Amino acid sequence: MATAVIPNENTDTSDDYLEIFSLVWFDANINIEDIRDTQQKLRTIINHIKKFEDVKECQQYIQHRSKQDRILLIVSGRLAEQLISAVHSLRQVSSIYIYCMDKNNNKEWVNKFSKVRLYHLISLSLHNLCR
Repeated sequence: MATAVIPNENTDTSDDYLEIFSLVWFDANINIEDIRDTQQKLRTIINHIKKFEDVKECQQYIQHRSKQDRILLIVSGRLAEQLISAVHSLRQVSSIYIYCMDKNNNKEWVNKFSKVRLYHLISLSLHNLCR
């Protein structure tokens, strides 16, 4: 018979979650109000959101996730290429969404990564994450 473990004040559940899908958001400006509104909307479709401002921390987090996990990665356009080239081939990375102010500037290098979707404004593209 299976039993449930109920977290208490001594249990660290920051990265222990039951969902197979999680959202990793990488952006140096992660706490801007407009981004926080988008994050709240995303929580309606996915509960586990992990935010990073440091590229190495984000890369290490993704690399150390289980191969059974599925990560949806959202990255700022100006920081995207370095992180994407390091994690794109990992099985746990399911999809990568780049939001940027200048799509044309990123189109050329993005084409070599099949998991990448490029969006001018992420808030206008939330419905694409739900598909």
